[in-house]
Amino acid sequence: MSKRLNYGIINLAALMILLYIGLSNINLWLGILGKIVAVMTPFIIGFAFAYALTPIVGLLEKKGLKKGLAVTVVILAVILLLGGLLAMTLPLIYDQFASFVNRVLEFLDTIGDKFNINLGSFEIELTDYLTAALSDIGSIATSSTVDVVNKSIDFASKFIVGFVGFVYFLADMGKIRTWVKEALLSYKKRAFEYIKCLDIEISNYIKGLSFFMVIQFIEYSLLFLLVGHPNWLILGILACLTTIIPYFGGLITNIIAILTATVISFPLTIATIIICLVFPQLDGYVISPRVYGKTNDVNPLITIMVVSVGGTLLGIKGIIIALPCYLLIRTTYHFFKGDLKKGIDKVKEAI
Repeated sequence: MSKRLNYGIINLAALMILLYIGLSNINLWLGILGKIVAVMTPFIIGFAFAYALTPIVGLLEKKGLKKGLAVTVVILAVILLLGGLLAMTLPLIYDQFASFVNRVLEFLDTIGDKFNINLGSFEIELTDYLTAALSDIGSIATSSTVDVVNKSIDFASKFIVGFVGFVYFLADMGKIRTWVKEALLSYKKRAFEYIKCLDIEISNYIKGLSFFMVIQFIEYSLLFLLVGHPNWLILGILACLTTIIPYFGGLITNIIAILTATVISFPLTIATIIICLVFPQLDGYVISPRVYGKTNDVNPLITIMVVSVGGTLLGIKGIIIALPCYLLIRTTYHFFKGDLKKGIDKVKEAI
């Protein structure tokens, strides 16, 4: 009988023990992970905005501005744009949202009376939710900046941290990209080429999404304003924000637009239905392909499946990140497809 230790069995036993400890304390690890994500979220958001706006800094530099001045111009433009939009639109948003809430509740009452449907618990929950949202918007629209900060210390602190991170990331994005490039090249040239492919794919997606969101806001705000829909601004904002949810986002906005129009007038309902039938086709077959081009072209069925999986796993967050994650996976597969084929051929030869 051999007295030598079987290190393979010892290593396997140690691995199983560690796995057992990890799984038995899964809630603890998930809690720690959640805290880390919560702490890092403002920095991640700041980096994402800096990453998205870096091409504008580069464009200004090409126009002759020094880098420091170009970064300052972009930061001031972001501050003025956000501040101006909030100052000009928040009171209007509050008025339109109040009208929107009343029309939704009126629609539910009409449906319940006409078809003798008891919407009791659903209507109460929806009423409470909309009333709470209206109250929050109203408190922001009518309060001073100090009051808002006092009422939302946690949000304000995260916003400040994220904004400071955005400023530093935007100013140093060139250095960050150079550092990543040099680190990858020193490790392996192929690793740099892979990250470069991911960078191009995500950059194209962010540029296309941002431009398409602006188009959606202008397009649907003007359309609903022209047909006389009283909630044109809310619907324009919804059309803009729900763009991040492929296919389903536009459907949600269209349903809300039609439902709110039905309690106003029959002609407005017909006009709204026409808009919701015609212009999504224009967006899908004309505007969207021109904005996104061929790079981020994804089969509609795959998009729906990916969004569904993301929503099932992570809820609204999963829906938002589903398509970018799919693009990263697709790019990774195409980049390493040749290596995978070679590996499979070697396995077949060995067998």
